[in-house]
Amino acid sequence: MNTYYQKLLPNNIYHLFSRAVGSEKLLLTPDNYFYFLNKLKQHTSSVCKIFCYTLLPNHFHIVAKIENEESIARHFKIVKKKAFNPAENDISDFIMERFSNLLNSYTKAFNKRESRKGALFMDYMRRSIVSKESDFTTYVWYVHKNAVHHHLTKKVGDWPFDSYQILIGDSTTHLLRNDIVQWFGNKDLFIDFPQQEIQPKINIQEV
Repeated sequence: MNTYYQKLLPNNIYHLFSRAVGSEKLLLTPDNYFYFLNKLKQHTSSVCKIFCYTLLPNHFHIVAKIENEESIARHFKIVKKKAFNPAENDISDFIMERFSNLLNSYTKAFNKRESRKGALFMDYMRRSIVSKESDFTTYVWYVHKNAVHHHLTKKVGDWPFDSYQILIGDSTTHLLRNDIVQWFGNKDLFIDFPQQEIQPKINIQEV
């Protein structure tokens, strides 16, 4: 089974990632980054909650928890104008549809602005499930180290388009800030953690 294409299921946590086709860029200006984040919230907030993210010029990473089945079924009824029926409807397809709408919506706006045509994102959005505690720790580390890894900044916290500064700050956010801080023990421990040079405990395909 290819874990990069596994189903998105209620109550599970996933590392979600995608990249631009070929040598294309997804994000060219600060407006692109903010627009993508707005679209992310618009299309997926009813089916998932986000722990952390990073947006880079040609790819993105998100760690998110899928909502419970009851909440998703309520949203299904609003969107589809009919009750969710497990015998007829695949809840994972509906969840994935929300993310597909995000990528398609962003692509449409980007193509119009840049006078381009065709696909912008490579194939299907890939995902890896958090199946053990070390997975979650590794993904949070990986997300916030990614800009350093790609030589866009020299240290964690300097990249303006990831969630690190939001998570260590006090401003209102829809991110699951308290969950992450509690996971690492307290805010000081979380601040210190991504600065470490640790070896990921699981294999993550580079994008």
